[in-house]
Amino acid sequence: MGEQKHVKFPQEVIEEYASFGVDLPALFSAGHLGTRMGIEIVEASAERVVGTMPVEGNTQPYGLLHGGASAVLAETLGSIASMLHGGIRKLAVGVDLNCTHHRSARSGLVTGTATPLHRGRTTATYEIAIEDEQGKRVCSARLTCLLRDLEPSQPEA
Repeated sequence: MGEQKHVKFPQEVIEEYASFGVDLPALFSAGHLGTRMGIEIVEASAERVVGTMPVEGNTQPYGLLHGGASAVLAETLGSIASMLHGGIRKLAVGVDLNCTHHRSARSGLVTGTATPLHRGRTTATYEIAIEDEQGKRVCSARLTCLLRDLEPSQPEA
């Protein structure tokens, strides 16, 4: 669990990051928490980010998918989309996350899809729909990220 598959990025995104010396596909992951929870990113662009997460290992004491696990998946997907929207000179930081849990999941994978509601200069808001393997919605989430300007690197003394 936690091994990352190759992420699909649009060529223009790969080229934008490469112009700054960043090998985006080699660098990219769902982060330490996402890795520990088994999140795999299968598609990524500012218009749509798709990722999966196993239910097993992410359950509460009753054996149901933990609501916090759904929140981690939602924030991961929305943050990735916001980062891609903001571009190489912005840092996406989550400032508001709302999750509504509709039904339980006991096994298999859940799939989250983040799509934009608002993409501005200083904030980006994404809706994240999380579904079970039967295509039934488990959770609806909304994430707003602040897009902060990256500060230029300070020369070392």
